[in-house]
Amino acid sequence: MQLDLNLLAALDALLEEGSVTAAAERLHVTAPAMSRSLGRIRRTTGDQILVRTGRTMTPTPYAIAVREQVHELLQQVRAVLAPSRELDLATLDRTFTLRWHDSLVALAGPALLAAVRERAPGVRLRFLAESHTDTPELRRGEVDLEANAGRPGAPDVRAEEVARTRHVVVVRRGHPLTRGRTLTAARYAAAEHITVSRRGKLDNAVDEALARLGLTRHVVAAAPTEAAAFAFVRASDLLVTAPEAITRAADLASLPLPLELPPARVYLSWHQRYDTDLAHAWLRDLARDALAAAGNGGAER
Repeated sequence: MQLDLNLLAALDALLEEGSVTAAAERLHVTAPAMSRSLGRIRRTTGDQILVRTGRTMTPTPYAIAVREQVHELLQQVRAVLAPSRELDLATLDRTFTLRWHDSLVALAGPALLAAVRERAPGVRLRFLAESHTDTPELRRGEVDLEANAGRPGAPDVRAEEVARTRHVVVVRRGHPLTRGRTLTAARYAAAEHITVSRRGKLDNAVDEALARLGLTRHVVAAAPTEAAAFAFVRASDLLVTAPEAITRAADLASLPLPLELPPARVYLSWHQRYDTDLAHAWLRDLARDALAAAGNGGAER
């Protein structure tokens, strides 16, 4: 059977008004058009729906029995086809999953959670650790927002640059490089380095910049996160090159990087299915503000 949803609206109006003329006025159609709709409803249901008693129309027992159900169904259809464009944060009950670089969670996560709880106490945030391999959870709808240095290449994934920062050299306080002469590219290359890479890479854009100057560096280890690298740096004479904003709470010394290196960028990414999702758009705005206010947090290399 092929159903016409327009008949549901006509049936609701007929049952509410108890009159073909009144139902036609309610739906802004002509009385003959409403009469034709009533005829189709009668053929579809096998019931008269409204019968004439004198000068009025009386609903049948079947019509009386389904009146509330018809009205509820019509409201559900309208909610699906014309969703509300208002967002009630006070009653919003939803869990958002965010896969962010670990340093971004540390830098911007607390501010984001505080802003969310202040406005929408029923919302929960799940921060997931980044994997050492690329994962499709964003496209599958299992992750709501990603934030890292990678700009997604998939056409159905949105990406917006929300922050950027320069790189600096991070060493322990009292490190020999913090005393005396200016840190040159040659002195920088001669030191022992630790890299940051969730994939365990021992080289990155720093090595390319040094190679252009005819220099190479000695990398002795790779750490999966900046926090782990900072622990090695704090306990040794190793140095790490990292985005400046990350060093603020690290209790370490930072020096200008004596190389030309592109800034570390942060991209906020989401799947296009959420473009018109009001709650998701609200969270994106808060995340964007938190990441910017954090002073351009760390990024994957």
